[in-house]
Amino acid sequence: MATYFESWQNQFVSPTVLQSGRYRLFFFSSDRGEPAHVHVARERKSAKFWLAPVRLEYNLGFPPTELNTVAAIVRGHEAQLLQAWDDYFKSGN
Repeated sequence: MATYFESWQNQFVSPTVLQSGRYRLFFFSSDRGEPAHVHVARERKSAKFWLAPVRLEYNLGFPPTELNTVAAIVRGHEAQLLQAWDDYFKSGN
């Protein structure tokens, strides 16, 4: 049975742009009108980070030490994530 978070995610197209260990980095097709950002999920935890510069928008469940790890992953892949954002949304998806 799907969790609430999985059910919520599946209501939208949410392409995975990076899988880093247990963390899935993605965005929703409905995010088009917002500045570039990425969502990060692991199990029932999620966070949203704005890109350029990387900064936290919200955190749902990651403890502080793990959130620091997640933020480091986002910062380390910022250029790749921005390119994926531009490729996806400029292609008309």
